[in-house]
Amino acid sequence: MLESYVPLLMLMVLVIVSAAAMVGLSHLFSASRPTAVKSQPYESGIPPFGTARERFEVKFYLVAVLFIVFDIEVVFMMPWAVTFRQLDILGLGVLGGLLEMAAFVVVLVVGYVYVWKRGALEWT
Repeated sequence: MLESYVPLLMLMVLVIVSAAAMVGLSHLFSASRPTAVKSQPYESGIPPFGTARERFEVKFYLVAVLFIVFDIEVVFMMPWAVTFRQLDILGLGVLGGLLEMAAFVVVLVVGYVYVWKRGALEWT
């Protein structure tokens, strides 16, 4: 049984050794000439202003989290679409799979409407 894991183990060892070799060789052969200009942070060609410790509004994080949540919810539709014809929920065949996804989309839309009504998507 363990023989089937030998190729996987060999691949993992090869990946780890080659990654370590690349990092080690790049540090060994790289030319390092630090200057004051090279040590400054780069902001799209604009000289940096302010500190890097400025606070962001909570709205920024809220919109980012909402995007991730809704994006992940949409990704859950892919396996459903791939196995749509094989679904047989409650003995209804394809209709059962369609009803299952309809319920999922309704829950998703209810969450979206709730977030929208609470004003979480408005950027002021």
